[in-house]
Amino acid sequence: MDNSFNPCLLVPVYNHARLFSSVVKKMQSLGLPIIVVNDGSDDENSRILQQLASEIENVDLVALEENQGKGGAVTEGIRHAFHRGYSHAFQVDADGQHNLEDIESFVECSRAHPDAIICGHPVYDSSVPLGRLIPRYITHFWVWVETLSFSIIDSMCGFRLYPVKPAFDLIESEYLGKRMDFDTEILVRSYWRQVPIVFKPTRVIYPEDGISHFNLLNDNWLITKMHTRLFFGMLLRLPQLLKRKFFKKMSLEKNTKAEQHWSLKSEKGAVWGIKFLVNTYRILGKRAFYLLLHPIITYFVLTSPRVRGASRQFWNNFYQYQGINKKIGIKIIYRHVYAFGCAAIDKIACWLGDIKQDSIEFESRYLIEKIATSGKGAVFIGSHLGNLEVCRAIGETAEEIKINAVVFNQHATKFNSVLNQANEKVSVNIIQAQTMGAETAILLEEKVSAGEVVIIVGDRTSTSTYGRVRYARFLGHKAPFAEGPYILAGLLDCPVYLMFCLKQSGKYHIYLEHFADSLKFPRRFRDEKLAQTIERYAERLEHYCIKAPEQWFNFFNFWQADNPENVIRPKMNTNE
Repeated sequence: MDNSFNPCLLVPVYNHARLFSSVVKKMQSLGLPIIVVNDGSDDENSRILQQLASEIENVDLVALEENQGKGGAVTEGIRHAFHRGYSHAFQVDADGQHNLEDIESFVECSRAHPDAIICGHPVYDSSVPLGRLIPRYITHFWVWVETLSFSIIDSMCGFRLYPVKPAFDLIESEYLGKRMDFDTEILVRSYWRQVPIVFKPTRVIYPEDGISHFNLLNDNWLITKMHTRLFFGMLLRLPQLLKRKFFKKMSLEKNTKAEQHWSLKSEKGAVWGIKFLVNTYRILGKRAFYLLLHPIITYFVLTSPRVRGASRQFWNNFYQYQGINKKIGIKIIYRHVYAFGCAAIDKIACWLGDIKQDSIEFESRYLIEKIATSGKGAVFIGSHLGNLEVCRAIGETAEEIKINAVVFNQHATKFNSVLNQANEKVSVNIIQAQTMGAETAILLEEKVSAGEVVIIVGDRTSTSTYGRVRYARFLGHKAPFAEGPYILAGLLDCPVYLMFCLKQSGKYHIYLEHFADSLKFPRRFRDEKLAQTIERYAERLEHYCIKAPEQWFNFFNFWQADNPENVIRPKMNTNE
């Protein structure tokens, strides 16, 4: 038994005594000591708390004469836990919002990570008030700015377990908000002090008979002042935070000159981030989202040399190919990354059904009708030029066409799962395949045989294997293109089309062009034909890229040789 690990529960109570009566009985079964902080409750509630403390074993009542606010009560509770010799204090609300069944798993997580704050990442049901969600998402944004990091997934959930000593040192040395601003501020300042923070999902409800002490005007004003303090605090710590970010990145790259593979870089698109974007879009709407986009893009451009370098490299190659001598400044890079942000908004809008048919132009509608009426399947080869998500509009236009998008990165599957929850009418089926094995090939063959369409991109190299590429000239320089999409199309032995989707003059233009009746080649000519096919794809990709260069969304070294000396590939995780 670890005698140094000695946790307690910490519950601030302000006129919640009756609700707390049922909560404390559930807590008692956990066998943990409970510090209850009576935050200046009225006489009736104070009497009930006194009675509970006398009747229930292991309840330690701390009474504050005047109401201090939630933060003030937790602060006093942490001080009390420190002087009582507890190693960890688990903050839990008294009103029944939190899922007490998760306490044991949080405690075990804390035992495994004793130096970390174990913080709840709330999973809400329909009971959550809209008025609580909006400031929450605004706070998320400002916390990311104040930490220059996405590490803090949620800073407002009061279901969390503190290591007592670092929390005590912080509250004794720095000013912290005393009310609803406390939870966020202590987490940001703990991050500044390099206290590890671990997040675990937990269910949060808003009971119908719940009593909320959140004052819409006063508490939002306190939160605004808190973010002002933290923002200027971030500016004072800017060199330290940037240094920390830089050295963390250096350690991840293991002191090698090789760059991370594109599939590793896309891991920033975690599920919680996708949910945040979808919910922010729903709450604030597209126009407000565009306003939020500017500070977000500014942050990424300023703090991501990789993004700046990839954009600069693309524009240098593009202008050289056009015979234009132009210096690539920060404005060009900013516009490039901003276009990517706008495409992300349109992607969400498209999956939520907010991009209407009159905003989409099919340049080759007759080909779509031909495929739909033929009853034969097909392969569409797309790219990360423009916005391929609008391909779902094909399914809406010709309902008999079923679309299957093959992705080789598990995070794309997570993205799809969130959007499926947001809109059950999504007409695109995502097939995730880390490797193109026999099982995946058989599944896709069944889809094509049933007259369905399989979409695969042709401008990303393999997520798992080095060297399965052909080099073709793109914007004047040789770049690696994966063989996989064309080998797959050959195995499926069906018509192949190229599809590009570009936003032009405020509308999305879907370009669909016939590429081949089949890519199944005779064995003795296969190598030569495969090389020619990839060169043809690169030529068409180049053609459409010249139409809309700002919609080139491959933010990595696209022209880099595909070998272990230049690229760090992800390790395959067989447990997922």
